[in-house]
Amino acid sequence: MKGELNKSPVVDFTLYLITDRKQVAGGDLCRAVESALRGGVRAVQLREKDLSGRELYELACRVRFLTSRYGAKLLINDRLDTALAVGADGVHLGESSMPVERVREIAGEGMLIGVSCHALPGALAAREGGADFITFSPVYYTPSKAGYGEPVGPECLAEACRRLDIPVFALGGIKPENVRAVLDRGASGIALISAILAAGDPEGAAREMLELLAKGEGPKAKGNG
Repeated sequence: MKGELNKSPVVDFTLYLITDRKQVAGGDLCRAVESALRGGVRAVQLREKDLSGRELYELACRVRFLTSRYGAKLLINDRLDTALAVGADGVHLGESSMPVERVREIAGEGMLIGVSCHALPGALAAREGGADFITFSPVYYTPSKAGYGEPVGPECLAEACRRLDIPVFALGGIKPENVRAVLDRGASGIALISAILAAGDPEGAAREMLELLAKGEGPKAKGNG
């Protein structure tokens, strides 16, 4: 397994934008994503769980065009079939998704696999299964993650970062004022939705976050290569 993992793609981004068209200011998701890409975002997870297979595919084609234009990575939430169909760079799995090992068998070594984790045991299992990176949430309170219970907090994030040798992205309630805190706990980057997509100026919001990440003293993004 270790030899296979070394072939996996390197995670070369520190800001991971997750979509939710219902939070977009103005309602035009593609316009907001393009604005964020202009601001420097280089990794986007398309996460629109309520769409039909056809609707998701059509939207994914549009977002794939945009991410390709800006040299950014596109990952599709949960739907490996859609990821493969549109030539996405990866797939992002949840707790009820297909096992990481099986996804890797189907997708091959060149596709990024991210996993959403909400506690240390799940994070360790994702790494053992062959995930390239994880999101760890919710670090702070956010309405979109309220269903997962109380925030895990920055110290639990720190423990996950200490125990894993793959990138850990802090997710949940990430705002400009706490970027430094999660980097100091060992996070390789941040994942977010509303701080960019709900902003009146997604481009400016993305630039601000990337500047904060560049100034932070957290570890550089880690990969398996």
